[in-house]
Amino acid sequence: MNPLDFLDIRIIDILDIVLVAILLYYVYRLVKGTAAINIFIGIVIVYLIWKVTDVLQMKVLSNILGGFISVGVFALIVVFQQEIRKLLLLVGSSNLANRRNIKRYWNFITNKRVSQNNVADRLVKACAQLSTHKVGALMVLERNTSMDFVRTTGDEVDMEVSVPVLESIFFKGGPLHDGAIIIDHNRITAARVALPLSDQKNIPSRYGLRHRAALGITEKTDATALVVSEESGNISYLKNGEFVPFDSHEQLQEIIEEDLS
Repeated sequence: MNPLDFLDIRIIDILDIVLVAILLYYVYRLVKGTAAINIFIGIVIVYLIWKVTDVLQMKVLSNILGGFISVGVFALIVVFQQEIRKLLLLVGSSNLANRRNIKRYWNFITNKRVSQNNVADRLVKACAQLSTHKVGALMVLERNTSMDFVRTTGDEVDMEVSVPVLESIFFKGGPLHDGAIIIDHNRITAARVALPLSDQKNIPSRYGLRHRAALGITEKTDATALVVSEESGNISYLKNGEFVPFDSHEQLQEIIEEDLS
């Protein structure tokens, strides 16, 4: 056996490594910012240690870690239930031939990406105005997961995000103020959308249906949500089924810009 046989790398080997790297990258993006990220990193570390002990022929430790890995697959299904659900929803709702997605890919290739700074700025300013007048609002910010499965529950629209438009939509006497709006990049694509409610039992009683709907959509997809409370005027930002804390409108804008980038 030639000790340099491992240097004989085929094209299929390179493709295999690249595909595994892409898979790990998207899994990391899926769990980034959630409590599951630490579990994911821990699993990767255990797997690498198992492979090292296997190569070094440390049979006892290798067998123990191998047994842990094989049995741990069932535990992972329970631990990563929400993330697996998001992944399957992302794959099932993705439509590469969708005209909106084709335009998005073309803008990415040609470097004509829409600046999210202006969008985040308009959203925060609109929320501040709505908060001052205690006008309730629910805005869902679409990211990677397609919102088509909830978009059809409302009225499809096509309007650019601006402070006056957002204020007019959520005006109490307006025909579109009920339900949520879906925002894709710098466009409002749907209004009066009905969102799935969260099943969480520990939601404080001060939060109403808007917050429960925002929790529900951010649990089931990678979208984020902005909520303005009609009772208190407080602004909430939700991601991954959790409330994201912020101390000022400027910090909220920075968080939104980062999430939309």
